[in-house]
Amino acid sequence: MSQSLSAIYIHATWSTKERAPFLQNPTLRTRMFEYIGGVSTNHACTPIIVVGVEDHVHILTRLTRTITIADWIKEMKRASSAWAKEIDPALHEFQWQYGYGAFSVSHSNIAHVERYIAHQETHHQKQTFQDEFRDLLQKHEIEWDEKYVWD
Repeated sequence: MSQSLSAIYIHATWSTKERAPFLQNPTLRTRMFEYIGGVSTNHACTPIIVVGVEDHVHILTRLTRTITIADWIKEMKRASSAWAKEIDPALHEFQWQYGYGAFSVSHSNIAHVERYIAHQETHHQKQTFQDEFRDLLQKHEIEWDEKYVWD
């Protein structure tokens, strides 16, 4: 085969450092998630949806062949953190947590994951980010150590 082709869908999520509610303001939150989507697009990873709540974000995207998951997430976190500090002096301490979760999504499950991400506000009236993240790790059969997951 002379071409390199791929269809890799990723659901990624990460929190603000120590789950600080930096994104309480709905306008700021919307702008932040739009900005993250733009950064992803600039790296040829067109987002399907970017949504979250005051302390974390979820993104579902089709990953390009030319960037690693780690570099993609690192760039979204770096650029959006710098952007937040630039647009609002009150966000001078804004930080994302060091780690993240990234989970593969089959093509047949994209619509389900998109709906799940779209309903974050409702979902988090009943469940914390930590419990949600533990559920995602269990669902994807990823072993973890609590001491190293949270910062």
